[in-house]
Amino acid sequence: MIMKTRKRYDKTFKLEVVQRSLDGVSVKQLADELGLHANMISRWRKEFLDVDQQLIFPGNGKEALTEDQREIRRLKNELADAKLETQILKKAIRIFSKSDVNSTNL
Repeated sequence: MIMKTRKRYDKTFKLEVVQRSLDGVSVKQLADELGLHANMISRWRKEFLDVDQQLIFPGNGKEALTEDQREIRRLKNELADAKLETQILKKAIRIFSKSDVNSTNL
């Protein structure tokens, strides 16, 4: 089986393509000229127009997050870990309290 590698486009290339599309060159024309799919150019345009300029095209599947969003994600992860620890401790208490009851009945 032949594996196809994904083409990766750097931020500069994407910005140039988006800028040309905003300057009046049609998406279809750009797609044909550059050998890209028109949907990809449209997605890049949408991302460019919707997102804070510092966060566009972060690359390699990384989400574009603000500092506040990263902090919220970190805190949510920390909370999930604390909940898991609490559940484990509750189960351990139940297990040990059962064994204490059994050992005193001997």
